[in-house]
Amino acid sequence: MLYKTNSMMDSEGSAPTNSKEHLSNDLTATSGKHYLCGYCAAFTNIAVTFPIQKVLFRQQLYGLKTKDAVLQLQKDGIRNLYRGILPPLMQKTTTLALMFGLYEDFSSLLHSHTSAPELLTRSMAAVLAGTTEAVLTPFERVQTLLQDYKHHDRFTNTYQAFKVLKVYGMREYYRGLVPILLRNGPSNALFFGLRGPIKQCLPEATSYSAHLVNDFICGGLLGAMLGFLFFPVNVVKTRMQAQIGGEFQSFSEVFVKIWLERDRKLIHLFRGAHLNYHRSVLSWGIINATYEFLLKLL
Repeated sequence: MLYKTNSMMDSEGSAPTNSKEHLSNDLTATSGKHYLCGYCAAFTNIAVTFPIQKVLFRQQLYGLKTKDAVLQLQKDGIRNLYRGILPPLMQKTTTLALMFGLYEDFSSLLHSHTSAPELLTRSMAAVLAGTTEAVLTPFERVQTLLQDYKHHDRFTNTYQAFKVLKVYGMREYYRGLVPILLRNGPSNALFFGLRGPIKQCLPEATSYSAHLVNDFICGGLLGAMLGFLFFPVNVVKTRMQAQIGGEFQSFSEVFVKIWLERDRKLIHLFRGAHLNYHRSVLSWGIINATYEFLLKLL
């Protein structure tokens, strides 16, 4: 994208008007492709990994062992296995479309308006994209409520969950916003910053299938690393978002509460992290491989 921008700018001197129009159209078309590929990558990922995510969610919220969380889902029945999939499907597809699309848009914008090093502009673009994604917090909030068996009798679908929260005001939709902001920006910066270097360390790909495997490995390794790194943040976010109404506690207050509940042991704070690691390998492997594959096709 930066190559296209630079080549267009070099030709501006001979045909200013036509070059600017061509540049605008080219950037719009390229940007749209990144949004679409991100959307499709997220859809594929959610359809495959949602049941694993539900097991992980129960562990984060209640500190259950993997076996106990699986047994809990079995008791819920196959009918409820994909209960709550609509919010993450809507949230993740939109989030990843924004993540990849806005990253490219912000990168081009910062590159053309600043003289800062590319590493800095790319990192800033990633943080800005992650911060913008947080506007979709209500979907993540509703997903948390629908996956919590304690709320099964209170509402049965996404619409009812949104309707219940409406009574408490707009702020209730954004409960848990702080941990989401703490997670999104830094994780985006690390993902986009390390994706290229990690792929360069892998054996050179000479075919489409080899590229697909490399992209899967690259995305999976990054996803697993970032998922583990930000796991405690997600534990706090889940606890905050499982509450309906009542006091809005700060991130630090909820963290301390969980820390004391889990006997002040770091290993208990990471309960479920091993499953999250495997889910992240699969999830982000699918996302990165699907995104790069579609990007080459379009």
